[in-house]
Amino acid sequence: MTIVDNKKAFHDYFIEERYEAGMVLQGWEVKSIRAGRVQLKEAYVIVRQGEVFLFGSHISPLPTASTHINPDPVRTRKLLLKSDETKKLIGKVERAGYTLVPLNLHYTRGRIKCEIGLAKGKKQHDKRESEKQRDWQREQQSIMKQNRR
Repeated sequence: MTIVDNKKAFHDYFIEERYEAGMVLQGWEVKSIRAGRVQLKEAYVIVRQGEVFLFGSHISPLPTASTHINPDPVRTRKLLLKSDETKKLIGKVERAGYTLVPLNLHYTRGRIKCEIGLAKGKKQHDKRESEKQRDWQREQQSIMKQNRR
């Protein structure tokens, strides 16, 4: 079940591979995510010292959050991947010019997971082309719908 999607990632990048990663979260963050108070619009994934981190995602604290902690809405959160996946991603990001982007947050067996994508950036003409393709698909659907009547 999807919590939030990063639609901007599909507009700005060609997604070539997808990986599901666990997240290291604090209790108040889990409650806020379950309440739907999360954004991935400006988030990206960085690699530091052989580990993968989610940077720039915004999780708004609930007003009922605990009083003894100071919630930081945009803190860097560690992503949990298998070591061979991490090595593969690090190699592609450093050598092949790929970038890592968060695609969505979802539940898997009650746990919150982040789907990250290995992506290459789109040029402006690629974005226009994919927009034309999407419009044409929409037009085809409407034509098919009219023909059925």
